[in-house]
Amino acid sequence: MDVAKWWFLHLLVMVFVAILVLPFSRSSPESEAEGRTRRLRGNVIEVEGEPKSVVWVVQLSDLHLSVHHPERAYDLRRYVGPALAMINPSLVLITGDLTDGKSKDLLTMKQDEIEWIEYQNVLDNVIQRSGLNKEIFYDLRGNHDCFGVPKAGGAYDYYQKYSINAKLRRDGNVQSITLQNGGWKHLFVGFDSAMETGLRGPTNLFGHPTNQLLANIDLELSQCDVESAITKIAFGHFPLSFSALTDDGKGLKDVFLKHSLSAYLCGHLHAKFGKNIKRHHQSNHPTKYYQFNIHQGFPTNMDEQSCSSKANSSKEFWEWEMGDWRWSRAMRILAIDSGHVSYVDLDFRLGSKETIILPTFPLDSRFMQRISSVRDFKCQPKRGSSYELIRTLIFSRTEIVLVSAKVYDTRPETPIVVLDSSMRKIEGNGSRGDLYVAPWNWRAFEDPSPSRYRLQIEAIDIFGKTSYSELRPFSINGLTAQNCRALVRAYDMNPFLNSPIYCFMIPVLLMYAVYKTSSL
Repeated sequence: MDVAKWWFLHLLVMVFVAILVLPFSRSSPESEAEGRTRRLRGNVIEVEGEPKSVVWVVQLSDLHLSVHHPERAYDLRRYVGPALAMINPSLVLITGDLTDGKSKDLLTMKQDEIEWIEYQNVLDNVIQRSGLNKEIFYDLRGNHDCFGVPKAGGAYDYYQKYSINAKLRRDGNVQSITLQNGGWKHLFVGFDSAMETGLRGPTNLFGHPTNQLLANIDLELSQCDVESAITKIAFGHFPLSFSALTDDGKGLKDVFLKHSLSAYLCGHLHAKFGKNIKRHHQSNHPTKYYQFNIHQGFPTNMDEQSCSSKANSSKEFWEWEMGDWRWSRAMRILAIDSGHVSYVDLDFRLGSKETIILPTFPLDSRFMQRISSVRDFKCQPKRGSSYELIRTLIFSRTEIVLVSAKVYDTRPETPIVVLDSSMRKIEGNGSRGDLYVAPWNWRAFEDPSPSRYRLQIEAIDIFGKTSYSELRPFSINGLTAQNCRALVRAYDMNPFLNSPIYCFMIPVLLMYAVYKTSSL
């Protein structure tokens, strides 16, 4: 029997075992409360230096460091440490699958202490080369990090021995960090929803949050609720469509909507579905989507009361899955500028990055908040404008001598440049990074089409090398553009995890996905 057939039969048996085991695999609320509910509270980081209005963090996911693929660790050492030194983020989030836990033929799945020792050594090297404080690094478990672990905290639970979180005694299932700068607060809440029972793949392909975990996340996200100038970000390993509901039928989505996150950052899918999932969630919308780069819901009508400081905040959030380090060598930089959230994904497969450009305003109209963006636009006269400047972060190994912002009007058959403006760098003591700005008549770009105008930033270094940002659509008046690549409409997968159809559909999907990729 060849390896492919053996693997298929092996997988078939494991899937049906999973059907029997999963309903009973969650920890009881009592046992979890005793063992894994200690949380980090009140961890506040004062972000000092210029620029005052902006903070930025880095996300990595799905490293899959493996004794059979040493190039993953080699590239992590080679590229990430120097990149972090150039970027100088306030946080570094590593969202699961730190090690691979698979044999060379992919038939055996268990923890390998050699891989964990390598993970510890590589991360120590990355931190040293970056010059960053180890305490700003947060690493979560993924499903690969608990393959075959018989008992959480036991002898074979190497995450509890070698991870950064464990070394710094962050032994809770929820971690909370608040960044403060320029009168703004930015709350980041990370959580571990991997199964307590260390089943082997693919039977642990889904996250299993418990009622206790949801209560812990809810408690952490409730911090600073009375503050208006606060941005909330959650991060974990599993996308929501790969996260089960609790026994009470509750899910992560309910908690995230309650607190109107700006974004949920995750990994796990290795860019297998489109490039990666970009999914907008909105409360009380009748249609559910499992989607790639598509939106749920539409902006609502607003009245004058909506601009009041007492007006209820919108119930929405973005889910942004990112690509993996394993194959894609991906890294994400996420910035928050006066409450506006944006990001850029980097690909290190072609080598190191000399210059990185991340526009922070105006926002990409495909991925901005749908309701709050309309509110921000209509309330500008009352709330004070953050719209008056085009803004971009630039990270570079070489001196940048010229930066310009170009706006293209795509309504003509051939796009034309309607704005070409030089940008100046914000100067200040203790600069954390370079923010460039340019004044503009933003009201001139109000338009019923959210994709008519496109922004591109151009940077020239001292050696004459030119770098460009992605040409992206923007909408000043809060209207959102649809990204029409790979639109797929289907029902949300979450109900499958708590209905009889799960027993029939999920095994088929699992067998096909793992047989084809053996990746997740």
